[in-house]
Amino acid sequence: MGGGMGGMPQQRDVDTTGLYKALGVEKSASAAQIKKAYRKLAIKHHPDKGGDEQTFKKINEAFAILSDSEKREIYDEHGMEGVDQGGGRPAADDIFSMFFGGGGRGGSGRQQRGPRKGDDVVHPLKMSLENLYNGKTVKLRINRQRVKYPKGMDAESAVETCTDCRGRGAVIRVQQIGPGMMRQMQQQCPSCNGTGKMCDKKVKVVKEATVLEVHIEKGMRHGQKVVFSGEADESPGMLPGDIVFVIQQKDHETFKRKGADLVIEKTVTLQEALCGVKFPIKHLDGRTLVITNPPGEVLEPQALKSCHGEGMPVHKRPFEKGRLFILFKIEFPKKLSEAQMKVLASALPGPKDEPTMPMEEDEYDEVTFDSADPSDFGSTAAGVGHDSDDEGPGGGQQGVQCQQQ
Repeated sequence: MGGGMGGMPQQRDVDTTGLYKALGVEKSASAAQIKKAYRKLAIKHHPDKGGDEQTFKKINEAFAILSDSEKREIYDEHGMEGVDQGGGRPAADDIFSMFFGGGGRGGSGRQQRGPRKGDDVVHPLKMSLENLYNGKTVKLRINRQRVKYPKGMDAESAVETCTDCRGRGAVIRVQQIGPGMMRQMQQQCPSCNGTGKMCDKKVKVVKEATVLEVHIEKGMRHGQKVVFSGEADESPGMLPGDIVFVIQQKDHETFKRKGADLVIEKTVTLQEALCGVKFPIKHLDGRTLVITNPPGEVLEPQALKSCHGEGMPVHKRPFEKGRLFILFKIEFPKKLSEAQMKVLASALPGPKDEPTMPMEEDEYDEVTFDSADPSDFGSTAAGVGHDSDDEGPGGGQQGVQCQQQ
C-alpha cells in the first residue's frame, strides 16, 4: 500500500498575510488605512529618495492588490497564486504614478484608481512691477463648495459604488439609427455624473466663504502660478481640485523688464551727450539712484549703459539681482544761430578730409534736400507701364534722387 495515496492532491497552506505585512497593517485594515500606510512607505523607500528598489517594488505590489477590492478578496482566499491566475500585476512605477499623480507608462491602458480629482479653479492676479520687485501678500476672499457629512460618517463611508454604471462612470446606450440597425454609444453616467460613486442622501453640499493669503515672492515673473492644493470645490466621492492664481504683470511707465533685467529710456540734449549728464531715477523700492555720465565721455545716439545689481531680484535668490540698462536717446537742436555755429565750429573738430569744391558755378549743380520717410525709398516707379518690382539686374536699386533747383 506504500505510496497508494500518492495520487491524491495534498492540501497546501496558502500565505494570505504577506502583503499586509509588507505594508505593516493588519488583515482587517480598512482601505483608508492601507492607503495611508502605502503612502508613508512609498515616500520612505522610493529609489529617488535613497530607498531600496526591491522593497519599493514589494510595497507597490502589495498596494496594487490590496487597494483593489476584487483582487484583495481573491488574495485573502487563495493567496498570490489566485491573484496571478486572475490577472497580471501592475508595475511599481505605474502604481506610484497612479497614487501620487503623473501619467504612468504611456499606452498602458490602465485606468486611474481611487477618487477622481475635481477641476482646478484658475484666477488671473494682476501685479505691478513694484509688487514683483518687493514682494507682497494679498488676501483674497473666495466662495467655494464644501461637503458636510453627518455625525459618524466620513468621506469614505458616505459614498458607494454607483449601481447604474458599476463604478465605471459611463454607461452604454443603444440607439436605433435605421430599420434593423442599432448603434451603441458610451455616455457619462447621469446617476453619478461620471464619478462612479453614489453619495448618501444625508450628505449636504454647502457654500463656504474663506480668505486665502497669496504670497507673491520677490522676483516672480509674468505667468508664474501660486497653487493652493485641494482648495477648490468639493464634491461627494471626488478629490477637490486646486485653486491656481496666475500672475499677470502690469506695464510700468518707466521700467521694462526681461528676465531679471530692467531697462529705461533716457532722452538727453546734445550738450549733455557731449559735456556729461547727471540725473535721478526713482527705483521700484523707493530708492533714488543718481545716474552719472562724466564730462568728456561722449554719448553716441542709441548708447546702451548698464548698472550691475540694480535690476530685478532673482526669484528664490532675492539677494541676487539683475542689471539696470539705460538706453540713451539724443535730442538734437532743430536750428542753430550764427553765434552758436561759430562757438561750435571753434570748439569741435572739422571734417577729416576737406573736399575740394569747384570754383566756377558752371562746373557744378547745387541741390537741396527735403525730409524723407524711410518707407518712401523705392516707391518711385522705374518706368512707365512697369507693374512688377522685378526689373532684372539692378532693378529696384536706384539711388536716392534729389530735386534739382
